[in-house]
Amino acid sequence: MSMLLKNISQVVTFNDKDEILNGVDILVNNNEIVSIGKNISVDENVEIIDCSNLMALPGFVNTHHHLYQTLFRGIQEVQEKPLFPWLVGLYEFWKHLTPEAVHYGALVGFSELLRTGCTTTMDHHYVFPENKPGTLIDDQLRAASQIGIRFHATRGSMSLGRSDGGLPPDCVVQKKEAILEDSERLINKYHDNSKFAMQRIALAPCSPFSVSKELMIQARDLARKKGVMLHTHLAETKDEENFCIERYGRRPVELMEELGWIGPDVWFAHVIHLNEKEMETLKGSGVAHCPSSNMKLNSGICPTTELLKAGVKVSIAVDGSASNDGSNMWEEVRRAYLLNHLKYGTDGLNAYEMLKVATRGGAEVLGRDDIGILERGKAADIVLFDLTDVAYAGCHDPLVGLVTCGNTSLVKMTIVNGKVVVKDGILLTMNTEKIRTEAHKIASDIVKYEREHR
Repeated sequence: MSMLLKNISQVVTFNDKDEILNGVDILVNNNEIVSIGKNISVDENVEIIDCSNLMALPGFVNTHHHLYQTLFRGIQEVQEKPLFPWLVGLYEFWKHLTPEAVHYGALVGFSELLRTGCTTTMDHHYVFPENKPGTLIDDQLRAASQIGIRFHATRGSMSLGRSDGGLPPDCVVQKKEAILEDSERLINKYHDNSKFAMQRIALAPCSPFSVSKELMIQARDLARKKGVMLHTHLAETKDEENFCIERYGRRPVELMEELGWIGPDVWFAHVIHLNEKEMETLKGSGVAHCPSSNMKLNSGICPTTELLKAGVKVSIAVDGSASNDGSNMWEEVRRAYLLNHLKYGTDGLNAYEMLKVATRGGAEVLGRDDIGILERGKAADIVLFDLTDVAYAGCHDPLVGLVTCGNTSLVKMTIVNGKVVVKDGILLTMNTEKIRTEAHKIASDIVKYEREHR
């Protein structure tokens, strides 16, 4: 199958030359970009899509999420709380998760992401309630295949329950042996290391306050044996910092260095509370910056500009919907830009640089060089934006307009792996109303049950 995106007003490539091309076409064959140029000629079998007055970017790459949390938005018991009390309150609801809940939670999050310009996402699922099937990652992968998003699933885990000094209740943690066994099963069954892979697996022990050092070490060894990446939360709050110092005698980044969790195959979520030396330690590793979550939970501001200068790979992420309350990737770029300028003022990242972080930056954090760039030989993950709305009138730079203007975050078109999955803000692969109805019923039943039985 081939398609020609004809007469695109502006193509922002994020290639090595940082080229921005005006009035060009993009020719896609199957899942690959085969040509970008003016007046490309094609035969009658090629679908032609008129892209006049549209801007094209590589799809956004979301590098940190908790998809199941889409079912737990706006729960009154945990509003206006910082991370640790927020988590303690939500564990009581999350302990009722079912495979159906995980599947529909993923479909909700995927729908939001695709409609707001995200073509590749990861997920960090670490809640495996006792007496429930341990194959919850499989339910997410099935949802990703159904809806048509490029997906990096991580086998998250918690092994340090409350009885052993951790934060989560014992009913949502697992034995180390079960975690490692399922991690290897998932890698063997699903991980695809080929070019343009739609599904990959990474290993992601949850956080320093919910897993043991032994699990971190053994997960590291398994991941490197199998050639997959590693992910965890890090340096998100002062509470986490204090926990690490009291339990391990190390600050969070120091702990990661001790455990061998540093390098190009590792990326961390948040990374807010660290010093200059620790930034140097993280050189070559990746960071998922989660602006909305960090603001709502009052966690702090990620030092994005300083991390980039230190050689750390930086990306943008929506984080879980129970702290962000949405999976809106376009809006997350806007907030990342504004938060960066709040911290750095005139030394902050400009619109182009922030969009590059959200696209190519995300790809690099996930260890990929086949996405995040619009050029020949790269994946046909393309998002088209319509900036002709009145909300963009008077804006003289489309890139600035894309980041700072507009009254909607629904994109004109999202193309993943050469297939149009969103058009005019409407998901084409599944019925979002059916997803919403079923997901909301499942969510309501879980919350009602917990409130009635506590």
